[in-house]
Amino acid sequence: MAVSKGALEGVKVLDLTRILAGPTCTQLLGDLGASVLKIENPGTDGDDTRQWGPPYVTDAEGNPSDLSAYFMSANRNKRSVAIDITTTEGQDIIRQLAAQADILVENFKPGGLAKYGLDFDTLSNELPGLVYCSISGYGQTGPNDSKPGYDLMAQGYGGIMSLTGDPEGAPMKVGVGIADVMCGMYATVGILAALRHAERTGEGQQIDIALVDSQVAWLINEGTNYLTSNTLPQRRGNGHPNIVPYDVYETKDGHVILAVGNDTQFRRFCDFIGLDSLPDAPEYATNPARLENRDSLNAQLRPAIAQRTTSEVIAGLEARKVPVGPVQTLDQVFDSAQVEARGMKIPMQTDPGAVHLIGNPLNLSRTPVTYRRPPPTFGADTETVLQAQNPFED
Repeated sequence: MAVSKGALEGVKVLDLTRILAGPTCTQLLGDLGASVLKIENPGTDGDDTRQWGPPYVTDAEGNPSDLSAYFMSANRNKRSVAIDITTTEGQDIIRQLAAQADILVENFKPGGLAKYGLDFDTLSNELPGLVYCSISGYGQTGPNDSKPGYDLMAQGYGGIMSLTGDPEGAPMKVGVGIADVMCGMYATVGILAALRHAERTGEGQQIDIALVDSQVAWLINEGTNYLTSNTLPQRRGNGHPNIVPYDVYETKDGHVILAVGNDTQFRRFCDFIGLDSLPDAPEYATNPARLENRDSLNAQLRPAIAQRTTSEVIAGLEARKVPVGPVQTLDQVFDSAQVEARGMKIPMQTDPGAVHLIGNPLNLSRTPVTYRRPPPTFGADTETVLQAQNPFED
């Protein structure tokens, strides 16, 4: 039996994106088997993130390449083709490639591709079956549609920063570009739905997705809490808005995460830390009561937990089937047996040298993800692709 390249084997993606949201989306499509051509501007040395370092991959002599760690995080399973879309020749090449593609993904400002004749309205007239995904900061409509989109701006405008950080501190962004990443994942879902429709009907369509819309969508329970109560949530650090105790607690030698999800677990937890009278007190007997009395409860829990080591707390609570876990640093994460068993650290060989990348979390039993191509150096595939009879042949 032939080995499948993935569930999307044979799907052809023309990638006109850069930075993180778009490349996250197209890398995911590539991991699932699609053939992805990444178009990069020769006048700017390609995707901006190629310069977002250090660290960079270095060659045998220690010279840095244009493969920054940031760029590599979202650009495997692609070929890099240098094309200047501001020229008539470049625009013609993009149209020829789009005519052979199933999907086009772009993250220009709304209207930015119209002057080149590469916008959805123009291409859809020529290519009615094309799935065309437009990623932008605020979307193709609305009063902010012309504003540029950056992850930090989306986190601020979309409200997540007002929920994140120490209660007495400043609003805080999430430690990675999560608004970009989640936008890329929502974009992938939309593309696959549109592709399904196109395969059934021959009808393409535009997916209009915005960083800010995606950010608002993943406010999830906190957003719905506000819409239900009309009460603004407060920053709680690592605390949970609806569950107590659900937080990070200091131990004798570090920190530990507790996620006590119900009253039975709370009783077993209190028995372990030597506060077995707490579950019988009316102010702590139920989760709603514990929410109401969060501060007084934590004032008793924190010193009790701080008397024990992290390993002692984890072992004791795991034995009692109370959800508990460590706060790991990245060296601990990537050296863990769990990460190794799940294939979440993968070796790849780039042109400059060997690297490790983060694996794809999807595990499909019949059409697993594949890692066929390392992140490309800028323009590495231009000549091969543009001279090929079938440029998307992977």
